[in-house]
Amino acid sequence: MSANPSPSPAQVLVVDDEPDLRDLYELTLTREGYHVDAAANLAQAWLCLKEKRFDAVITDMRLPDGLGMELLTGMQAQQRAERCIVMTAYGSAENAVEALKAGAFDYLTKPVDLKQFRTVVASAIQDTGQIYKSGRGTPGPAKAAGALDRLDSEPASLRRMVGDSEPMRLVKQRIVKVARSMAPVLVRGESGTGKELVARAIHACSHRAEAPFVAVNCGAIPENLLEAEFFGAKKGSYTGATQDRDGYFQAARKGTLFLDEIGDLPLAMQSKLLRAIQERSVRSLGSTQEDAVDVRIVSATHKDLAADVAAGRFRQDLFFRLNVIEIAVPPLRERRSDLPALCEALLAKIAQESDMPVPALSSALLAQLASHPLSGNVRELENLLHRAVALSDGSELHVDFVPGQPSNGPPAVTGDLQSYLDQQEREVLVKTLTETGFNRTAAAARLGLNLRQIRYRIARLNITTPFGDDAHDDTP
Repeated sequence: MSANPSPSPAQVLVVDDEPDLRDLYELTLTREGYHVDAAANLAQAWLCLKEKRFDAVITDMRLPDGLGMELLTGMQAQQRAERCIVMTAYGSAENAVEALKAGAFDYLTKPVDLKQFRTVVASAIQDTGQIYKSGRGTPGPAKAAGALDRLDSEPASLRRMVGDSEPMRLVKQRIVKVARSMAPVLVRGESGTGKELVARAIHACSHRAEAPFVAVNCGAIPENLLEAEFFGAKKGSYTGATQDRDGYFQAARKGTLFLDEIGDLPLAMQSKLLRAIQERSVRSLGSTQEDAVDVRIVSATHKDLAADVAAGRFRQDLFFRLNVIEIAVPPLRERRSDLPALCEALLAKIAQESDMPVPALSSALLAQLASHPLSGNVRELENLLHRAVALSDGSELHVDFVPGQPSNGPPAVTGDLQSYLDQQEREVLVKTLTETGFNRTAAAARLGLNLRQIRYRIARLNITTPFGDDAHDDTP
């Protein structure tokens, strides 16, 4: 019985006009087990690409007969499957962003750090290999590229994004496409549209799916703890630091770091975050050395960051770094055809959490929900369905509430039901906030909510606190 043949080595093309650097890259990659071809200019690179398919192409930005960007855009036009890594001069942030927007898998800054070089090339090769798995394309450039726009086996993370409307279909297609690079993604959308679901789907569709996904609510971290939370801290670096601990960047190593509500970061922290993204390394609080981190950044906001940049509230250079690729999540009012499927999915979730049979979705309830503005989007829809389930006395949900209940029964509901329920919720929230000294963390815990949920309710119900947006969030 013959032994199984060993897999053929990955094929890498290096394009650089400096002989010493070509030799260095070739030696480094050969030691990693790759087969390396080299080219000194664009013309030689195109000859190599004409002869065979590669797993990864690494090209310098400036070449004697043109720009590496021309090679990248040409490969994109031919729908080639190779992942392209672009090398830029130190400080050429604009070139790096331009390359990522043009479809580069990643970029490297010269002088190249060889450890980072090996990591990026390995990621690119792993990603290219996934295209050629059974059922997802064969080693033909056009077919492999076509695999970017479809999923033969849809990940659970995409199935959780309920809805087959045209806006949602386009969002899902974009997720699958952008997942296959290292380019930072900015997910933009109103509160309650499901921006974190989009971020999780990007992670699940990428070659990083088996690595950690770390979600961070930038608006929920006290400003004096931001640096330690993001970058880690050494024992004794601040009062209460009794041992070394990792930050979010270290926790997300080889995976995805999701920065929710990125617009809430103060300017001082924005500067430190920008440096971490550019240098791909972080320095823990109290440490004298930096640690390389391999993470993919996905951020989200409900704010108009471009307007914040113009107003001086958000750094322009950080905005350009984060907004390489944008995914706009549509509000519920723009995907009303998804409402029945969303209701069914949310009711199933509510029933599972409550250990009860799934209630039937009556046409009357669906009609009432369809006529509601739903300005809070899917999050508000889920809240309304929770209330409908709580008020139901049977297996089917009803909305035929009759004004004028007996004095010993539930209070009479006059006028709009939603307004009545909002008023009841508002009274409970105000009472609990008052009793806890407007400490939102404590109030949320007493009501069985998390900090994000109580903040959403305070904003939706227009509850004014004595401290404004700076209300206390620390636990007593």
